[in-house]
Amino acid sequence: MTEKQGTPDQLPAEKGQGGAGATYKLAVFEFENFRGQKVELSGECKDVLEKTQRVGSVIVESGPWVGFERPGFAGEQFVLEKGEFPRWSTWTNCQSSNILSSFRPLKVDSAAHKLHLFENAGFEGRNMEIVDDDVPSLWAHGFQDRVASAKAISGTWVGYRYPGYRGPQYVFEHGDFKQWNAWGATAPQIQSVRRVRDMQWHKKGLSTL
Repeated sequence: MTEKQGTPDQLPAEKGQGGAGATYKLAVFEFENFRGQKVELSGECKDVLEKTQRVGSVIVESGPWVGFERPGFAGEQFVLEKGEFPRWSTWTNCQSSNILSSFRPLKVDSAAHKLHLFENAGFEGRNMEIVDDDVPSLWAHGFQDRVASAKAISGTWVGYRYPGYRGPQYVFEHGDFKQWNAWGATAPQIQSVRRVRDMQWHKKGLSTL
């Protein structure tokens, strides 16, 4: 099939995304394995389906990015770091959705990563501090699966509803999240978290309080 080149979105990434001089580039393809109509993005796109009928595969040349199930950055979230995603199962293991409709660059404010998770809304109750590490199971580190609020002190993170980085994804950019709907969840449940990064940082471990 002849490839049709879409017009790239030239919106610049917001100040602070990825540091000075950061660039973002992502290409979506209509079909799996990078076939069919191609649309290139270099900034946020509220509705990529205005440019192509569907998204079957993705290549991230520079990022990271987050894709959304619905237009306007709504619905399920899918973190897309640098690399190739030849079919929908490579950007999610959640069976609830295989649709990508909107994209935006992820803010990366620091090479260091620090995240506070709290049992209750409003930063109350038992809490866990994670510093420069990925955690495939909160239970394994003595913390429960109920996470109702969070503070992303530095770096960018992605949380998952289930252990082993499985299930619905939730993005934590720098800032405070007073309750679970602030990160797009329908319930206060997270069981694994990892750093979003393009480099390998030094691991400093974690602690529960």
